[in-house]
Amino acid sequence: MAELPDRPLSVFIVAGEESGDQLGGALMEGLVRLAPHGVHFKGVGGHRMAGAGLESLFPMDDLTVMGFAQVFGKLRVILRRLSETVDAIVAAAPDILVLVDAPDFTHRVAARVRRRMPNLPIVKYVSPTVWAWRPGRAKAMRPSIDHLLALLPFEPGVHKRLGGPPTTYVGHPLLERLGALRPSATELARRAARPYRVLILPGSRRLEIERLGAVFGEALGLVSVGRDTEFVLPTLPRLLPMVEAVVAQWPVRVRIITSEAEKHAAFRTARAALAASGTVTLELALAGVPTVAAYKVAGWEALIAPYVLTIPSVILPNLVLDENVVPEFLQHDCTPEKLASALDAVLLDGADRRRQIEAFARLEEIFGVGEAAPSLRAAAAVLETAAGQVPRT
Repeated sequence: MAELPDRPLSVFIVAGEESGDQLGGALMEGLVRLAPHGVHFKGVGGHRMAGAGLESLFPMDDLTVMGFAQVFGKLRVILRRLSETVDAIVAAAPDILVLVDAPDFTHRVAARVRRRMPNLPIVKYVSPTVWAWRPGRAKAMRPSIDHLLALLPFEPGVHKRLGGPPTTYVGHPLLERLGALRPSATELARRAARPYRVLILPGSRRLEIERLGAVFGEALGLVSVGRDTEFVLPTLPRLLPMVEAVVAQWPVRVRIITSEAEKHAAFRTARAALAASGTVTLELALAGVPTVAAYKVAGWEALIAPYVLTIPSVILPNLVLDENVVPEFLQHDCTPEKLASALDAVLLDGADRRRQIEAFARLEEIFGVGEAAPSLRAAAAVLETAAGQVPRT
């Protein structure tokens, strides 16, 4: 049985997008806390990982792309960075390689490194969505990934069924922010008070806002008729001009907020939410906010979706709960009338609202809240893999 070296552990860590940078930074901090003889980092990351002690091999933005147009525009740079990353890993000869999210890039890194350094332990942090589409990716990962760290509790079972690599559930990073999401007694009382505070979350990408902005605005116009409501829209500072222009066309007044503290305060006092499908729906569920979810994609994507998707819902809380409690309105079903009707149903006391609140209360047990923080569980799994042990699944 291998053991950790009697010296600082050498970790090469690679992240390729903002969410991966956040995860990677927290993991690095966890490794610093748990590594018995200290740890030394090399790799690729962003601002959060730099704050945890990483000097990035090159700017992480070189790997961040959205959409086919950006992929083709950056392809030459990405291929060059791929070769540079693999060469740097081989030259560094680390004790372990950790690849965070960005599967299109990191899986290629893993395959090339495995060929050149067959005995180097390789950990992947964040499972690709093999449970939603392209399930063959699970088995394809096995030759080059020694252990996979999963954010969602059902993912280890999925990878076992699909023939993927050994997988450890470590917990979703949102679990480390529960304190900021859960309301106090006073804030809970505000949820029941008029005017009802409704969160509007049309997405964090420009295309999402373009596709959902008008229909969300029309839906709110219908909801606000005869109802005492206050609409709050959290967004990112970089999207503020665009969001302001979209909201200016809406028939209702909306308060736009951009700071993380304001967003969390709004989550703690909101009565209900209208949101684009994505991680934010899980954030709302953990905050106990009844939600109506919607999404629109390009026409060609909608045509092929039924042939590639393998899940009964695209909403994360529904998948985790194994129950479609959050109503979802996709493509042609995403109409102002349907959204307004569903939002009315969760704003008012009744069966629809009660069903979501009761279901969301089960998330704490399903996610294992109260155990070690996800970043520490991930760090422990990395150390176990480096020591030649098999993490708990």
